[in-house]
Amino acid sequence: MSTTAARRPFWLWAAVWLFYMAGPIGDAWRRPEIWERVVGLSAATAFCALYLLSFVAARTAMKRTGALMRLPTALLRLGLMVALTTVLTLIVGESGLTSLVYVAVMAVFTLSPRLAWSVVVTAAAAAFVLPKLVPGWDGGIDLTFAVLVAALAVWGVTRVVQRNAQLAEAREEITQLAVAAERNRFARDLHDLLGHSLTVVSVKSELAARLVRLAPDRAEAELADIQRLVREALVDVRAAVSGYREMSLATELASARSALDAAGIEADVPLTAEAADPDRQQLFAWVVREGVTNVIRHSDAKHCWIRLEHAAVEISDDGRGPTARSAASPATTPAGSRPTFDGAASQGHGLAGLRERVDSAGGTLTIGNRDGGGFVLRATT
Repeated sequence: MSTTAARRPFWLWAAVWLFYMAGPIGDAWRRPEIWERVVGLSAATAFCALYLLSFVAARTAMKRTGALMRLPTALLRLGLMVALTTVLTLIVGESGLTSLVYVAVMAVFTLSPRLAWSVVVTAAAAAFVLPKLVPGWDGGIDLTFAVLVAALAVWGVTRVVQRNAQLAEAREEITQLAVAAERNRFARDLHDLLGHSLTVVSVKSELAARLVRLAPDRAEAELADIQRLVREALVDVRAAVSGYREMSLATELASARSALDAAGIEADVPLTAEAADPDRQQLFAWVVREGVTNVIRHSDAKHCWIRLEHAAVEISDDGRGPTARSAASPATTPAGSRPTFDGAASQGHGLAGLRERVDSAGGTLTIGNRDGGGFVLRATT
C-alpha cells in the first residue's frame, strides 16, 4: 500500500470531526455586515486548516519516533488557534467557543501531560464561565463536557500511538542486535576454523620442505595431508557460512595430535573423548582447536598436554607462558603449587572469541601460568 493511500483514511478521520465547526461557519455567513462575514469565515477557515495541519504533523512525529512535537512549535500552533478562536467568538458570539474543543484536543496531542491538562482545564473553564458572564449566552455545560471528553479520548489515542512507536523502535533495535550477534558469530567461527587449519598447513608445509630431500616419501605424505586439510577447511568455511558447523571432540583430539606432531611438539592427548560429558563435547572441541592453535603459533613449547574431565578441558604446555605471549595480567603461580588461573586474562582475537563462546554456554575460561613454567588454558562448565 502506498504512502498516500495509507494517509487518506487518517485525513478523513481527522477532517470528519470538523463538522462541529459548521455552526460557527454558518453564524459567520449570516452576519449582517460584510466585513464580519469576511473576518468570521476567514478565521473559521484558517482555524480548520491549522487544526488539520497541526494534527497531521503531531501524528507523524509521534508515529515515527514516539515523541511529541517540539514545544516551541506546539505552543506557536496552539497560540494561533487560541487567537483565531478569540476572533471567531468576537464575530459570531457563543458558537465560536466550539473551537475550544479542538484547542483542547491539540494540546493533548502536542504537549506533555502536565501542560496539556492545564490547557484542557483552562478551555473547559472558559467554556463554562464565559456563557455565564456574557449577557444573552445560554450557558456552557454541554460544551464543557465536550471539551473534557474529547481531551480524554485523544489522550488515550496518543498513549496507544506512542506505545506502538516505542515497540517498533524496540523491534528495530532487537533486529540490529541480532544482526550484530550473527556477524560476531560468523567472524569468530571463521577465525577459529581458518586460524587452526592455516596454522597446521603452514607447519606441515615447512616440514614437507625439510623432508623433500631427506625423506621424499614422508614429504609426499605430508603434502597429501596438506591437500586433505585444505579440502576440510573449505568444507568448514561453507558449513560456517550456512550456520550448521558442528564440532567433534574426537576429531579435534586426533587433529591436535597430528598438528602437534608436525610442529615437533610432543603431545599427550587422550585417545578418545569419552571422559567428557557428551553435551559439552562440542564446546570442548572448540577449546581444543583454539588452544592447540595457540600452542603451535606462540608457545615454542616442547610438550603439550590435553586433559579431559566430565565438565572441563585443559590444554597446557611448557613453553613461554602467558606473560611472554602478551597475555593480559596473567596470574603468577608459586613453585610447588597448583596453577592459578586468571579469569580476566586473554590473548588475541582467538582467545577473546573463545571466551565469548564459553561465556555464552554458561562456562568459564581461565588462563594462567603452568606449574614449572608454560601456559595453561582451562574451560569449565
